[in-house]
Amino acid sequence: MDKKVLVLDLDGTLTNSNKEITPDTKEAIMKIQKMGHTVVLASGRPTPGVEPLAEELKLDKFGGYILSYNGGMIKECKTGEVVYQQTLPKEIVPKLFDMADELNIGLASYDSDGIVANDNRNKYIELESRINKLPIQYRKDVAEYIDFPVNKCLGTADPEIAPKKEEAIKEKFGDVLNVSRSEPFFIEITPKGIDKAASLEKFCEITGNKRENMIACGDGFNDISMIEYAGIGVAMANAQPEVKEVADFITTSNDEDGVARVIEEFII
Repeated sequence: MDKKVLVLDLDGTLTNSNKEITPDTKEAIMKIQKMGHTVVLASGRPTPGVEPLAEELKLDKFGGYILSYNGGMIKECKTGEVVYQQTLPKEIVPKLFDMADELNIGLASYDSDGIVANDNRNKYIELESRINKLPIQYRKDVAEYIDFPVNKCLGTADPEIAPKKEEAIKEKFGDVLNVSRSEPFFIEITPKGIDKAASLEKFCEITGNKRENMIACGDGFNDISMIEYAGIGVAMANAQPEVKEVADFITTSNDEDGVARVIEEFII
C-alpha cells in the first residue's frame, strides 16, 4: 500500500469550534502516523500559530510538515528546517498598508514577537490574535516598521464588504500578489503564485511524494486550490459552498470528527 500524505487545514477542519483537536480525531491521526503515513498541517496561520498543534500531534517524531502563511513557508518538523519559503516584494508592503487605510480595512503582518497591525482596530484582528495565541502591536507607523521580509499580510473586513475590498486589492496588485479569502472576513495576501496547492507541489518536489497519494481536507476559500490539487480532495460538512463544489468527498463537520472519518474511509 502506498504511503499517504494527509493534508489538513486547521481552523474549521482539524480543530473543532473550540479550536481544539478532539480525542477521536487525535487518536486517528496518531494511528496513521505510526503506520508510516505523513501529516501536513496547511494553514493561513503564521508558523508560530501552527506549531502548538504540530507539537500536540508529535509531527517532529513522525516526520510531519507545517505549511504556513497560506503556502508561503514549508517547515520540516523533525529537523526544524525551513525547506521552502517565499516573501512579499519589500517595496509592495508599504503600498499595501497605504491602500488598507484608503479602503478603511484592517491589515496585519507578523514579526518575531507576534502580530503587527495598522491602527484600524477590529474584532477580526483580535480573533487572529486569539487563534494563534500571539500578541498584537497596533502601530500608526506600521508601514515604516516592517523593514524585514514577510511571508504574508492579512486584511480584515466585515463579510458583507470583504469581497469588494478583496477585488480592489486584486485590481491594483494582482499582477504581483496572490489575493484570496480564507474566511469571509480574512483577506490573505501572499506572493504571486503562492497558495496551498503551489506549496504542496513544491512539497512533492522536495520530498518525492506524489499528489495522487495526497488527501487534502479543508473548509475555507483558501483550501479550494489544495482540494483540487490532491488525489482526493475533501470538504468538511461545515465548508463554504464553493469548497464543497470542487471536493471529491464531503465528510462530517469539524465538530463531528470529520477528519477521523476521512482517515477511516481512505487510509485505514
